[in-house]
Amino acid sequence: MKEIEISMQAYIKEHDSLRYLFFGGKGGVGKTAMAGATAIWLAKQGKRVMLASTNPVHSLSGLLGQNVFGQPTAVNGVPNLWAYEIDTKDTIERSKQEIREKIQWFLKFADISTKAEDFVESATMNPAFEESAMFENMVDLMLGGEYDVYVFDTAPTANARRLLGMSQVYSLWVNKMLKSREEARSLRELLSFTKKKEKDPLMEYLVAFRDRMGKAREMLTDPSRTSFFFVTLPEALPIAVITRFIGWFHDFGIPVGGVIVNMLIDQKQVNAQSPDFVKNRVAMQDRYMVEIWEKFDNMVRAKLPLYENEVRGIESLTRMGDALFA
Repeated sequence: MKEIEISMQAYIKEHDSLRYLFFGGKGGVGKTAMAGATAIWLAKQGKRVMLASTNPVHSLSGLLGQNVFGQPTAVNGVPNLWAYEIDTKDTIERSKQEIREKIQWFLKFADISTKAEDFVESATMNPAFEESAMFENMVDLMLGGEYDVYVFDTAPTANARRLLGMSQVYSLWVNKMLKSREEARSLRELLSFTKKKEKDPLMEYLVAFRDRMGKAREMLTDPSRTSFFFVTLPEALPIAVITRFIGWFHDFGIPVGGVIVNMLIDQKQVNAQSPDFVKNRVAMQDRYMVEIWEKFDNMVRAKLPLYENEVRGIESLTRMGDALFA
């Protein structure tokens, strides 16, 4: 069986300036546990680490055995580690208020006698609005710079794709808005009887927003600072999912750090007396490991065993981290 060329530990050492580590993959492959194990291992190396969940269905609190929802919280028993299940509720309400103020100003600017609330509701009822709020919170955390390393447990890959891709989408949208806004302001000034230039809060907001998204995109596409790790099982569907999205992430310019294979059955524990179900599962995993080596040559960073118990709590996460960075 082919061996790992560059391990997780070797990769981290080679990229010693990494600050933003993302873990993603199909739902149920163990990415939350992998993010938690990584965060604990890094904290034990003396780094100040923030472990954050951008998954709308949070599970960090359950994984760690303590409530970390809504604010950065020191993790019990692990010095240098904080965890945070990001709450989008406050961000959504704050965003609604900002949108309301900007729309009210715009309607006044354009002499339109329509209530802003109708526009606010239509804008914020979009299903992507919560993802936008989550992205905003993630960027706030990254730009805060309070920690040495940020480890993100992302949503299932399709959501992570949209979440991380928003930096580019936002940039395109804001540039178009700025162009339209500049044209509208120029026309208004041309038709105005006074040559006095009016303050334009919406334009100022868009410029500041564009600059902020530019910084976020710069961070997310910098291979010296950011890496996205895909977690998979030796099964057809998880492999197909990450194959598709690794290509997409490459196209988007988001650095891919590698692939972690989880829940491999220890073949040393299998013998002729083992149940057929177990022997069949091992044979299946062997076939898919061949496919994994073919598809992700020089990208496999670690192989993790199927543990006898659920990975939950600091002790079992520390054990997983030791195996991940062996």
